[in-house]
Amino acid sequence: MQTATVAEAEFRQRTAELIEAGRVLYARGMVPATSGNLSARLSSGELAITVSGSHKGRLGERDIMRVDAWGESLDGRRPSAETLLHVQVYRHFPEVRVVLHPHSVNATLLSRLHSRHLLLQDYELLKAFPGVDSHACEVVVPNFVNDQDISRLAAEVAAYMESNAPVHGYLIGGHGFYTWGETMDDALRRVEAFEFLFECELRMGRLQQP
Repeated sequence: MQTATVAEAEFRQRTAELIEAGRVLYARGMVPATSGNLSARLSSGELAITVSGSHKGRLGERDIMRVDAWGESLDGRRPSAETLLHVQVYRHFPEVRVVLHPHSVNATLLSRLHSRHLLLQDYELLKAFPGVDSHACEVVVPNFVNDQDISRLAAEVAAYMESNAPVHGYLIGGHGFYTWGETMDDALRRVEAFEFLFECELRMGRLQQP
């Protein structure tokens, strides 16, 4: 009984964090309409994840559900259509506890402009990512072709991560981006860093036009 009580308390805490994160991202224009999805890993290995079709700026407790470590619903409701992409990140990074998927304008535009990957280099803010201690480096952001077959897309992402390191986040063509962190604060910090860098890249591109 005590174990169940602790597990429920953890789920409520993760739910509260996801609800607040949804509001933060919506206020920044990064999850319009019902786009995007958010999740957190529980100590049991299960995931707390947004319900399919939920508006991220108006999330309530009923909009967060549990799925198992393979992405299967534990309460009969339908989780985010992209649950398997969250599952893949958690499998690859055992330390990660939060995965966020915004649909920002900057990320969506850049994913249409770069066919294979986006190369970020010589920005001081690159030090926001783990393991980066100097601006004088390159961070590669892979860009995957959007695919309605999420299991196939998750397999493609997994194969890339197995042979390319480190990966701090990735784009999906015309879709948005994924990033993650060991805590909600870490994940939101990465979202903010990526958004700043994405906007810099877009503005630089405009400045370089003849």
